[in-house]
Amino acid sequence: MSNITPNIIVIAILGYVVVFFSLLLLHLFFFYLPKLLYRKWRKDKLVEGVEAAPVKESSISGEETAAIAMALHLFLEIHDEESGVLTINKVSKPYSPWSSKIYAVRNQFNRI
Repeated sequence: MSNITPNIIVIAILGYVVVFFSLLLLHLFFFYLPKLLYRKWRKDKLVEGVEAAPVKESSISGEETAAIAMALHLFLEIHDEESGVLTINKVSKPYSPWSSKIYAVRNQFNRI
């Protein structure tokens, strides 16, 4: 005798449909949200009388951009000079029953 009834099949299919529909709605929401926000921002700027400036093409080549980025990285890299000597001190801790695993493990089958 099978445990799978028609009610279980309907519930499973309905669950898959709900999850798929939810993921589809999330995808559409995150896909169109930036476009809606940009449209609202642009509309607000036009209402104020300030026209949105068109995006200008950059005349800087990739090599120049990389050189500027490397120069900024080297300029802003603020680190202390370290000696490079590692010191490892072993710290002895007194015994604490709070970290003992003997007290945490319980054999529940011996209770019966």
